[in-house]
Amino acid sequence: MIKLHYLDNSRAHRILWLLEELGLEYEVEIYHRGSDMRGPDSLKAVHPLGKSPIIEDGDRVIAESGAIVEYLVETYGGDELRPTGSEERLRYSYWLHYAEGSAMPLLLLKLIFARLPGQVPWFLKAPAALMCKGVSRTLVEPQLRDHIRFWNGELARDGWFAGKNFSAADIMMSFPVETAASRIDEAKAMGAIRSYLAAIRARPAYQRALARGGAYVYAES
Repeated sequence: MIKLHYLDNSRAHRILWLLEELGLEYEVEIYHRGSDMRGPDSLKAVHPLGKSPIIEDGDRVIAESGAIVEYLVETYGGDELRPTGSEERLRYSYWLHYAEGSAMPLLLLKLIFARLPGQVPWFLKAPAALMCKGVSRTLVEPQLRDHIRFWNGELARDGWFAGKNFSAADIMMSFPVETAASRIDEAKAMGAIRSYLAAIRARPAYQRALARGGAYVYAES
């Protein structure tokens, strides 16, 4: 029996969704964030870094969303979630790794700069807010706009990231796209992105994952 260690409102939603798409039997242990928005220390008993998602499958403990997705698709016959054509397979591999390698660092930087002024002493709040706003506006947001337009252009081709069919690459990309749509008006306004969000959320496995994991804030963007 696969066990998923699931932190609320996190990347772990993708793994719960993938398990449902694959029709696998699994159990899920749900963890809740503390006031610092971090997962509880009990996650470190499962994996030294204490991050989620983590799965246990027999004696294997596997962390990192991309590694978990690749393992589940390759191990449990998810051929319908992995393109077979050479060009589509290249696109699939690209987006599978791009999600965490390129998209999420920028989204995380935007979040850090938004929250940092609230974490400093009162007499530093004003200069910290000015600095963070300036850095985000000049360095982070222009890059994010480029990425968001890139997503929209790619989705406008076929409706999915790796070709004409839904794949695990769409599951991996769901978190950056949903996160961006919840925080950046431009992402929410783009037609192909809106259609993609509607399509993934209409999938029965996505809805079953919501029912199993509980409230997921990014599903509301």
